[in-house]
Amino acid sequence: MSQILDFVLHIDKHLQTFALEHGALIYGLLFAIVFCETGLVVMPFLPGDSLLFAVGALSAQGLIRIEYIIPLLMCAAIIGDNLNYWIGRKAGGWIVNQRWFKRDYLAKTEAFFIKHGGKAIILARFVPIV
Repeated sequence: MSQILDFVLHIDKHLQTFALEHGALIYGLLFAIVFCETGLVVMPFLPGDSLLFAVGALSAQGLIRIEYIIPLLMCAAIIGDNLNYWIGRKAGGWIVNQRWFKRDYLAKTEAFFIKHGGKAIILARFVPIV
């Protein structure tokens, strides 16, 4: 289990080895990582941004083709974003009505986004905790 967790958390370091050992399966792995990061609510810890640098390095080494990976990862991100939106749309009302959910946190969050919405969205793209 610890090996799987290490692989997931440090995927960018293991990609070169994976590409050399498994060839074209690297495209499926990269698609799955980007899709899971953007599409599954509980997966935002996946290394999406650093993965892009690793993909560039793999492309420069000739291990992957940039003309294939760019549209592939764009599709993975768009499909994942749409899935995440759909999950929020379907489950959002149920979550808000749970006993453990604190409505005052929701009110504070809404007030924050009314005041700082645009800045928060831009900043959140570059600062992981936001």
